[in-house]
Amino acid sequence: MKHFLKKIVVSILEIEARIILKKYNPFVIAVTGSVGKTSTKDAIYTVLAGTPSYVRKSQKSFNSEIGVPLTILGCENGWSNPLLWIRNILHGLELILLKSKYPDCLVLEVGADHPGDIQRITKWLKPDVAVVTKVSAVPVHVEFFPSRDHLLNEKSYLIKALKKGGTAILSEDDEDVRNMAQLITQQMTQRVITFGVRHSASVNVSHDSIVYEERDGVKIPVGMSFKLNNGGNSLPVMAHEVLGIQQIYPYLAAAAVGISRNIILTDIIKSLGTHIAPKGRMNIIPGVNNTVIIDDTYNSSPDALHEALLVLGKIETNGKKIVVLGDMMELGKFSLEEHKKAGDLARQVATIVVTVGQRSKGMGENIISFNTSSEAGEYVRRMVAKGDVVLVKGSQSMRMERVVKNLLAEPEKAGELLVRQEPEWLARK
Repeated sequence: MKHFLKKIVVSILEIEARIILKKYNPFVIAVTGSVGKTSTKDAIYTVLAGTPSYVRKSQKSFNSEIGVPLTILGCENGWSNPLLWIRNILHGLELILLKSKYPDCLVLEVGADHPGDIQRITKWLKPDVAVVTKVSAVPVHVEFFPSRDHLLNEKSYLIKALKKGGTAILSEDDEDVRNMAQLITQQMTQRVITFGVRHSASVNVSHDSIVYEERDGVKIPVGMSFKLNNGGNSLPVMAHEVLGIQQIYPYLAAAAVGISRNIILTDIIKSLGTHIAPKGRMNIIPGVNNTVIIDDTYNSSPDALHEALLVLGKIETNGKKIVVLGDMMELGKFSLEEHKKAGDLARQVATIVVTVGQRSKGMGENIISFNTSSEAGEYVRRMVAKGDVVLVKGSQSMRMERVVKNLLAEPEKAGELLVRQEPEWLARK
């Protein structure tokens, strides 16, 4: 019965979203990929929010068959409250029947958890700009697809749905994503902008490095500096309180969107200088006993974990390097092999490796394993000392933010620093 009611609500919200898009005709920017969708969406919003346009973005990671319509309507998740869902539906009717102030531009995240997800949405969602980030070698959700190629094909529906005169913004560093440009080469009114680390990308990066400050006699990483390059121009950017090349990609994609909108590059850089990375994405957070936490607890995939571990290896510190890893979910037949690879690299870069969950026990020898994130957090808290750096990462369902909460120098700030601190999440076991 509950599933049936959900289908009815989704259908109503989708119909309303379609009518609202037709009535108000906003400029639509849609983002997909398997790495960094939410970070990219947020960075794009930062760039566009610096313009006179009225811009709305997907909240958190609203990227599903219900999340996309909710963003178009400007409503929140009703969770299990039927009154909130009724209110959302009534708000949609109000937008349809009355003349209301509506965004000039929508920045939408579009996900693919199962085959057909993006294909269904793009039957009615036609973006002006479609952004595709990297698709991991072993992507999250690949368990639900026959192969990575099938997942790539699902992502490509967003490019196929581009409006006439639209722009495809593609990851240059992922060959399969870059090749999606072939889907629109026959439509001369559309164009392609690429972004990535490779210098062949339209928007690329150079001179990236970790920035440090000294606090209480301890060298602390505070962010990254790099140069953003486009069309012969090279301008410096500072990414505050975040680490890793994976966190630079959103800046590059956002700059590409800004360029597609004819925003001056200096204005794009100025806006990016104010950008705050979303929670749980390689954020630098002060920990107990004058330690540093690298909070990457939003989710996990093999590629993202690999990059996070490489960052930990590069950090300069006189203390221990501790990594706390939760299971990576939805990897299907790749799960055992990918957890073992992660364990091998973790032991190379970290002094101590702590894991959470049954799958992570397959990371090999010389690891300390726990069944729950709360147990792991309590253990690590007892061992950390001045100057230690702790990397925490795992799939969403492992609730690795509980480890970070145990390690915070100011636990009363958990609500503003960590992911999944809403009452609905905190009520879950």
